[in-house]
Amino acid sequence: MDAVTFGVLGAVTAGRGPHPLALKGLRHRAVLARLILARRRVVPVARLVEDLWETPPPRAVGAVRTFVGDLRRALEPDRPPRAPARLLVTEGPGYALRAAPDAVDAWRFEAAVAEADRLPAAQAPERLRAALGEWRGPAYAEFGTEDWARGERSRLTELRLRAVERRAELLVELGRAAEAVPDLDAHLTEHPWREESWRLLALALYRTGRQADALAVLRRARALLAGRLGIDPGPRLRRLEAGILAQDPELDPPGEPADAAARLWTRATEAYDRTVAAGARARLESTVGLLRSLAVTGGGGLEAAREHRMAAVQAAEETGDADLAARVIGAYDVPANWTRSDDPELARRIVEAAERTLAVLPGAPSADAARCRLLATVALESRGVRSPRGPGAAAEAEDIARRLDDPALLAFALNGVFMQSCTRAGLAPRRDAIGAELVTLGLRHGLVNHEVLGHLIRLQARAALADLTAADEHARAADRLAERHERPLVAVFTAWYRALREAVSAASSPGPSDSPGSSGSSQDSAEAAYRSAAARLDGAGMPGLERGLLPLALLGLRLSRGRPARVDPGADWGPYRPWAEPFALLAEGRDTEARGALRALPEPPPDLLYEALCCAEAALALALGDRPALRRTYDRLLPAAGELAGAGSGLLTFGPVDGWLAAIRRALEE
Repeated sequence: MDAVTFGVLGAVTAGRGPHPLALKGLRHRAVLARLILARRRVVPVARLVEDLWETPPPRAVGAVRTFVGDLRRALEPDRPPRAPARLLVTEGPGYALRAAPDAVDAWRFEAAVAEADRLPAAQAPERLRAALGEWRGPAYAEFGTEDWARGERSRLTELRLRAVERRAELLVELGRAAEAVPDLDAHLTEHPWREESWRLLALALYRTGRQADALAVLRRARALLAGRLGIDPGPRLRRLEAGILAQDPELDPPGEPADAAARLWTRATEAYDRTVAAGARARLESTVGLLRSLAVTGGGGLEAAREHRMAAVQAAEETGDADLAARVIGAYDVPANWTRSDDPELARRIVEAAERTLAVLPGAPSADAARCRLLATVALESRGVRSPRGPGAAAEAEDIARRLDDPALLAFALNGVFMQSCTRAGLAPRRDAIGAELVTLGLRHGLVNHEVLGHLIRLQARAALADLTAADEHARAADRLAERHERPLVAVFTAWYRALREAVSAASSPGPSDSPGSSGSSQDSAEAAYRSAAARLDGAGMPGLERGLLPLALLGLRLSRGRPARVDPGADWGPYRPWAEPFALLAEGRDTEARGALRALPEPPPDLLYEALCCAEAALALALGDRPALRRTYDRLLPAAGELAGAGSGLLTFGPVDGWLAAIRRALEE
């Protein structure tokens, strides 16, 4: 059996292998966090009571013992009754957590940072990168206001900041300055008072040939320090500024960047600064190619690609060359498996540019490939928008690509077809066929990104069809390809799929009206899995996926097990708020307002959560006895009979569609 591991670099978690453990409530996690913070030492019960409550209740000691008992059952579920605990032990006046030295992410982080100091300079950046990868959010995230956590949180945070700066310093010294720039930029966004980070960023920019940007960074640092803190920059910043102005040879890089990622960042930034902004025709296409490469890295790369993409399109349009504009717009063939846009306004502008270019593109056969890419772009960027234009553009792009017999073009077009394959419920088989063809194209023609896309699409489709064995295989295949080809965003989707898997295991009833038959611990385990998957979205650069997803998943978890809806109206429901607010009104006894909100609900958007939102509407209609809404949701869900509602997203589920259909039929027959 896998050993239990613990996480405090973010939300407090515990897990066994890949499976998160259910830790119940906030005070349970507080007890665990307090014991981890003690580093295997005993924490007296009286101290736990003092830390857990500002004003302890009369039975606080008994409550602590209950929390400890619950934690022991979660941590050591196979321990025989009355056998002594081996992990969370009773000792003297209190308790201690005898976790192994490598069982806690914070302890591993500290050990890795210390190890990096002993390694050769060339090996240390990678060790620090891996160490920094342990962080999922602020240390002891739920307990930021607690006195007992404050000192440890500050110590760990400072250690992390120094590790970021030390890694950047090493990269600059090793001639890999371009690789340090994006991390330092992000670091300073969150921590603008770190003077050493300003110095390193300016030096890194100078060493990548961006003298003007380096000086601009130093001016920003000076203005910030003087304007907000009333202090002048320190001597190291002042010496660096003087050296840059004098082009001091001692500031020159020791060598050209050898790392592929460093070269990519250097080329991307230089190409954007010197060609897109200047309107140079010859290299506009290569600039978009570099932005496309950045996009598949996720996080800052994906955000940077979005930020600069429209500038490249505008620069191409300003030349008045329709063929050039078509190539620049159509070059951004980044595979996408989520059917809601991260930036709807940018998507709208890209579609408008593509339509303008289509209108002036020559009608000759020689322009067919460019026309296909523009149409595929329209289909992709119209995701989640209910309009006949998206499906029409997708179908036309597919026809052209098949006629031209161009595998890369067909893969791009099929991605557009996939994005327009959610116009109604029950289209999972169609998406499965699209995914299968993409996998084949990728394997035969070396289109790795689209091969990964195909596996993710098939994962979603097989999950919708309740074929979780096949979905598991596609998740593993996607993970293998992602690891081999450094595609970090894939792990976000496969982690969510595994949370969905946990939710399916937690549900024991075939429909929403049957009584739940599985233990509360399975519900807790599924909820913990969803929360763990949600933590991966932080910094992934995908707001269209992130916003509202966790509360919607938790709502589906409750409804799929026949439990009453429980929504937090203060949560970030994002685009799903119209489906959440009526539940909140119901909980407050405001049935008339809830009924009005139900009747005002639009048809769910044409995306991978169509069936899930139909089920949310059905749950409201069942609770309110609203017959028109019941008939409407029944008709919408019927084509998906036999599927798992919402599982076509590969992320969450509202349970079997057949259970919802049966519950609606019973309600209509009454």
